[in-house]
Amino acid sequence: MWLTNSSIGRKLVMSVTGAFLVLFVTFHCLMNGVALFWPSAYNVVCEFLGANWYALIGTLILALGFLLHIVYACWLTLQNRRARGNDRYAVTSKPKQVEWSSKNMLVLGLVILAFLVVHLIQFWAKMQLQEIRGEMYVDAFNTPVPPAAGTWFLQIAFGQWWTLLIYCIGFVALWFHMTHGFWSMFQSCGWNGHAWMDRLKTIGNWWTTIVIALFLAEAIVFTVQAHREAYTKCPALQVQYQEMMLEHQNGLTVGEPVPAMPGQPGVPPCQGPRCHKGGPKGQCPQGAPQGCPQNGPACGQPAPGQCPPQGCPQCPPPAPGEQPQPETVNE
Repeated sequence: MWLTNSSIGRKLVMSVTGAFLVLFVTFHCLMNGVALFWPSAYNVVCEFLGANWYALIGTLILALGFLLHIVYACWLTLQNRRARGNDRYAVTSKPKQVEWSSKNMLVLGLVILAFLVVHLIQFWAKMQLQEIRGEMYVDAFNTPVPPAAGTWFLQIAFGQWWTLLIYCIGFVALWFHMTHGFWSMFQSCGWNGHAWMDRLKTIGNWWTTIVIALFLAEAIVFTVQAHREAYTKCPALQVQYQEMMLEHQNGLTVGEPVPAMPGQPGVPPCQGPRCHKGGPKGQCPQGAPQGCPQNGPACGQPAPGQCPPQGCPQCPPPAPGEQPQPETVNE
């Protein structure tokens, strides 16, 4: 087959898969940008791109593109080494126009691959893979984390000091790899006129620099926010987390603790009406399932941390003749 038997065919495959990956990296950068300004909207995007059929198809295509790009890169490198033999060691000087990145594309690719493995472990394995399995990742506090809670996983990943270092190394390697690969893929497809090649190199440098600069800014902001625990203390995000947990658990049984917020213990039961479907006694949660307000009067009213006899909105009333006294909940 021409795409596998000829050097030109293999370079064409490298070009097409490279262009696909450049577009994906750009999309991924823009998607992460949502978390900078609208963290709750970022979780909505993560939920939309979960284990749906279109997301799974996209993931398979992306994985195939990465695999082809890596296999063909190694193939071409070995082919070039065999063709040159020992003569490649006899070169004492190289033309100035030969870029450093062009001589180290395989090494840069391996660094990017190592970075990608870390990224997949921190996010994909805990999000989409867990959703496919129908499970939730359990964090260091033994708290189940819903797969679509993207900001919670930002907290877990960038709360570790070494994550920012690994990402910076990966982004620098990606910058060198993309600045060369951008114009090289056009050259491999035959678009190698002198005038246009200079333009493509300029476009590639600008494109890659903007994308990588955004990636670095996002990583720094995520690290700062994670160390401030912004992704676990934001009330709007806490409400999202609780809703996602309840969706995955399909409701709670009587006496079962409400899922805890990140880093917090489970909420003990109180003697007032249940704040979700069930009998007259149940939980007085901090998280507000089924309309109970978050961080306000727990279970409705009258005061924060109390579970009044009348219950909260959309909760069943107490049994006839049962009028328990308000009981303070330890937060």
